[in-house]
Amino acid sequence: MTATQKNSLLSIPVIVAALGYFVDIYDLLLFSIVRVPSLKSLGLSDELIRDRGMDIIGHQMIGLLIGGIIWGMMGDKKGRLSVLFGSIILYSIANIANGFVHTAEQYSWCRFIAGIGLAGELGAGITLVSELIPKEKRGIATSLVAGIGLSGAILAYFISQNFDWRVCYYIGGGLGFSLLFLRMSVFESGMFHQMKSSEVSRGNFLMFFTNWKRFKKYLLAILIGLPTWYCIGILISFSKEFGKAFGIEGDINPGKAVMFAYVFISIGDVMIGFVSQALRSRKKALYIFYALTIIGIVLYFNQQGGSTTQMYAICAFLGFGTGFWAIFVTMAAEHFGTNLRATAATTVPNMVRGSLPLMTLLFQYFQTKQSYIEAAATTGIIVMVITLIAAYFTEETFGKDLNFIEE
Repeated sequence: MTATQKNSLLSIPVIVAALGYFVDIYDLLLFSIVRVPSLKSLGLSDELIRDRGMDIIGHQMIGLLIGGIIWGMMGDKKGRLSVLFGSIILYSIANIANGFVHTAEQYSWCRFIAGIGLAGELGAGITLVSELIPKEKRGIATSLVAGIGLSGAILAYFISQNFDWRVCYYIGGGLGFSLLFLRMSVFESGMFHQMKSSEVSRGNFLMFFTNWKRFKKYLLAILIGLPTWYCIGILISFSKEFGKAFGIEGDINPGKAVMFAYVFISIGDVMIGFVSQALRSRKKALYIFYALTIIGIVLYFNQQGGSTTQMYAICAFLGFGTGFWAIFVTMAAEHFGTNLRATAATTVPNMVRGSLPLMTLLFQYFQTKQSYIEAAATTGIIVMVITLIAAYFTEETFGKDLNFIEE
C-alpha cells in the first residue's frame, strides 16, 4: 500500500475503524432498543422494566468504565491492534450469550461483560486513525469513523423490528466475528512502533494522576463529553416514561427514539469534523453543538400535551446536538503523548459512559424532592453547567503534532 493510500480519508484503517465502531454501536445500543420487549418476555412488570432496565444499563456502563482502563493500557503496552482484536472477541461472545438469558440477573451480567469488551473499540480505532492520518485531515477522518459507526444504532433498530430480541443479540455477535476477518488487513501505527523501541513508560494509567497539568487535561477531557450520555442514557432511552409524564397520547417506542437520535448523531458527527476544519478549532465547533444541545433539552422539557411525532423529532434534534462524540474523543487522543494516547482515547469516552450511573443516581435523588420531569431537568442543568466550565478551561488541540511522549 502506498503512502497516499495510507493517508487517504478512505484508507483501509479508516474504513475498518468505522465498521468496527458500527458493530460496537449496534451492540452498545441494542439493550436500549429492545429493553421493553426483552424484559417483558422475562416476566417483569412495567415498573420493574423501568427500574431493572436502569440497573442493567448502569451495569453495562460500569463494564465500559472498567474495560476502558484495561483496553486503554493494553493499547499503549501491546499495540492498538491487540485491542481491536481482543475487545471484539469478548463482546461478540457476551452478545451471543445474552441471547440465552432467562433472568434479569443473567441479563445484567451479560451486559456487564459485553460492556468490558465494547470499551476498547472506539478509543483504539480513533488512536490508530489519528496516528496514521496527516494532522490536516485528522478531524475529518475521525468524524467519518464516528459518523459511519454511529449508524449501527439504525441497523439495530430495524433488526429489532424484524427479529426476536434474542436473535438480535445473536446477529450482533455474528457481526463481531465477521469483522475479525477485515481486521487482518489493518497495520499498526508507525508512531507506536517508534515509541515501543524506547524505554519510556507505556500505558501507565496512574500517570494521569501523578502530574497536576496532565490530570487537569484528563479530567476536562471527560467532563466535556457528559451531555452525550445524559441525553442518550436518560432522556432518549427513557422517552417512553417521559412521554407518560408529559401526558403524550400514545406510547413512545424508546427503540424508535434511539434510532431517530442516532440517525442525526451520525450526521452531526460527520458535520462537526468539517465545522472544526473550517473554523480551525475543536473548541469553537464544540460550543456550536453545545448550544444546539441546550436548545434540544429546553424543547424536550416543554412537551406537555405534545405528540409522539413531536417526541421523536426532538429526540432527533437532541441527537444532532450531541453529535460531537468524534471531536471530543479525538481531542482526548490529541491531548496526550504516544505512550498514553490509547489509554486516554479509550478511557475518556468510557469514563463518560461510566458516568451515566452517577447521573442516574443524581436523577433519582432529585426525584425524592421534585417531580419526575423536574428531577430530570435539574440533572440536565447541572450536567450542562459542569460541561461548559470544563470546555472553557480545555486546551485547543486543532492541528497539534502527535509525535511526542509523556515523561
